[in-house]
This record gives sequence, structure tokens and C-alpha cells, in this order.
Amino acid sequence: MFTLDPQHPTPLVLQIVDGFRELIRAGVLRPGAKAPSIRQFAHAHGVSVYTVVDAYDRLVALGYFVSRPHSGFFVRSRESQAEAAAGPGPQYHFDSMWYLRRVFENRNLRLKPGCGWLPNDWLFGDGLKRSLRALAGDSVDLGGYGEPKGFTPLRQLVRDLLAEQEIVLTSDQVLLTHGSSQAMDLVARRLVQPGDAVLVDEPGYPNLLFSLRFLGARLIGVPRTPQGWDLAALEARILEHRPKVFFTQPRLQSPTGSVAHLSHLHRVVQLAERHQLRVVENDIYADLDPEPRPSLASLDQLQRVVHIGSFSKTISPNLRVGYVAAHPDVLEDLAQLKMISGLTSSEFSERLAYGALIDGRWRKHLRVLRQRLADAHQRTAERLERKGFGLFAQPAAGMFLWARHPAIDNASTLAYQAAEQDILLGPGHLFGLDLSPSPWLRFNVAFCEDEALWRFLSEATGGAGGR
Repeated sequence: MFTLDPQHPTPLVLQIVDGFRELIRAGVLRPGAKAPSIRQFAHAHGVSVYTVVDAYDRLVALGYFVSRPHSGFFVRSRESQAEAAAGPGPQYHFDSMWYLRRVFENRNLRLKPGCGWLPNDWLFGDGLKRSLRALAGDSVDLGGYGEPKGFTPLRQLVRDLLAEQEIVLTSDQVLLTHGSSQAMDLVARRLVQPGDAVLVDEPGYPNLLFSLRFLGARLIGVPRTPQGWDLAALEARILEHRPKVFFTQPRLQSPTGSVAHLSHLHRVVQLAERHQLRVVENDIYADLDPEPRPSLASLDQLQRVVHIGSFSKTISPNLRVGYVAAHPDVLEDLAQLKMISGLTSSEFSERLAYGALIDGRWRKHLRVLRQRLADAHQRTAERLERKGFGLFAQPAAGMFLWARHPAIDNASTLAYQAAEQDILLGPGHLFGLDLSPSPWLRFNVAFCEDEALWRFLSEATGGAGGR
């Protein structure tokens, strides 16, 4: 096939990419041919599995390979290769989702400072078990499909919880969903048409970016700042692109952890009204915030804002219960889309969530969880700074810190090195609009206690800093 030279100044990843490209261009590997499996290639050439993962992902992104679930990697058609080599145009390929599945969400790695969930013992497991026992003892008829909008008592509870945040609505304006991901997908399908310009946070939430691209949207990034957004850039992009929708996460944003100031929230609402812009507010980390902050929905009262929340982050990620709150006209359309795509959501899961939320220990659990996260934020921020990392923001709440080190140019390379030591990192390119290399890393403070992580970071950054 071709040989690799570990002593050559060209990195092994690029040697693999160049080697396969030449084989394909020369016709040695023809369209439809199956590439060696990752482990086969790594074993045959004496290189790391993660080096091969990186190379294959680049070949997919460049249009030379296509990944097929449960089958492997195959050489793309000549047309796809020609389009990839033609130059201008989007460089994104949906096969990059394979990268997320295989690397970023690899739960088998022992340490997970790059993940997006809380440790099991930080969640409301006891409350969920009590809810399950109570549900098992009830004579509840679970033989039907449930209500189209979801379990009525839980919708009423969501209404009351949002009222505490000064969002005034009726329970008919609440739609329960299979987690916030389904909520986001329903809203995107209702509001976005192929070719539409859509504003998104930059950096932002990977699954949302993939979903919007799949719908044919033209993504326009709005740069995040520690105070919220670059408001001048936001207004300029609205004037230039005339977008229909702005998908954003004002509070404890992933990946940056930033929280939008009240003045920024007011400005977004003003711009939305002036330019007839719909705003989709992803507020899934609200329960992790110890401060009673206003939201876009509380300022707008669901006139132009669609509000999304979830209980998966604080009760259990396996409990896929989220919700949408919106103006009645929009909400009814979303309910229809929900019925078309999956009939109803799980009333069993919704009853479980309801039982946990009305548990007398729920609010105490939130207080303890918020304090635990605040303490973890302080410890993690201090250790990152001692090791020379610069922090984008220090919210002292939520799960995330967004950090970079002057010695790191491409965090994805560091992530592969970390994976070899059983550590899952969150490299910044996963959160970008074009998956281009990034020096930034997302740290989940709840998973940053293990000394093995800090030893690895010291070695990777030249040994800077102490404990």
C-alpha cells in the first residue's frame, strides 16, 4: 500500500491522508473499494488507533472516504471527489457525525473532562428511584399513547416553574418532548426552510449545527463574548443576511460557559422585534444557575421567543424529558410535527420526571448541586490558570469552562493524545461552524478532579504550573 516514516517531519496523520489520496488518484483504490479497518491499519503500520481515526476523519471531510455504519470506510465516487477538490463551497460533510460518535461521545474512556453530562452521583438518582417505586405501586393505565402535548400534570408544573422565572403562559403553551434535542429539532423543522439564513452562537452546540445543516440552512455565526454576544456583529449579520431565526443559549452557554448580561438580552429582543426575527432560546442549564436571572422569554413573553428546557441535565440524562414553551400559533404547529414524526412522547418517562420534581427533596438537591458545581468551578479554574491556560469566562456556575493554552495550536491533536491515556477531552473544533482546527478546549468541571488529567495537561503543555 504505502509506508509511513515516523522520523519524517510530516506528521503521521498527514502521511496517511496523503498516502490514501495518492492511491485513489492513481486508480489503485477505485470508487467503492473498502479501506482497511482502523485497527487493521494501525496494527499493520505500528501507529496509534487514534492517529488512524484522525486521518480517516480527514479523508471523509475531504471527500475521499465515506463512512458506512457497521460496515467501515469506502472510497467515494469520482463525482464526490471532484466536488471536494473543486475549491469553493462548503467543506463540511455529514459524515463528521461519525467523528462525534466515535471520539467525542466515547463513554468507555475512564476520565471524561470533555463530556456534556454530570457524574451519576451528582444527579437526582434517589428521587428518580422513589418516583419509580411510587409509579410501580399506582394503578396507572400505561396502555395508551398518552396526550399529544405530554402528561398534563407535568405541563402544568412546567408552567408554574416558568412563572417563577416571570414567563407568563398557560399549560397549553407547553409541549413535552423526548429531551431538548427533539424540542430543538421540532422547532428547527417548523421555522427553517432550505436556503434560509439562520443565526447561531459561535462557538455553539454541535448537534444543533448538524441538524440545521441537514435542513439546508445557511449558518451565520454570531461570536460569543463573556458578556453574551458581539452585538455589533449580530446587528451587522442581521442587516446583511436577513435571517429568519436566531438559535442561541444565553445562560451558561455550551461550550463557553458565558452568561448574557441583561443589557445584551434587551438588545436581542429589540433587534428581533425590529427585524421580524424569531429567537429560539435554549435554556437547558437554568436549573444549574444559582442566580434568578431574566431570560429572553421573560423579556419577550413568548411573542417572538421560543423557549426550550430540559430535566435531563439534573435528574438523569437517561430520562429524556424536555419541553418547548411558545406562542400558541407556533406551539400548535410543533405539536402537529411531534405527532407526525413520533406520535407522542413517553408518558411513562414524563410521569417519572413529574414524581422526581414534586419530591420534597428536589429543591434541596438543586441547592447542593449548584454549590458543588461552584466549588468545582473554583478549583478547576485555579488549576487551569496555574498551568498557563487562559479562560474565556468564569461563570462559577453550570458545567463548563472554555480554555486555551499558548502551547496548543490544535486541540484535536491533544484530544487524540489524551484518548490514548484513557482521557476524553472536548476539542474546540467540534463546536465551530466549519470544524476547522481550534486551540480551545471545553472542560466539564464536574470531571476535573482526577490527578491523571492534570499530569497529562502538564506534560502536553511543557510542564507548566503546579498542583
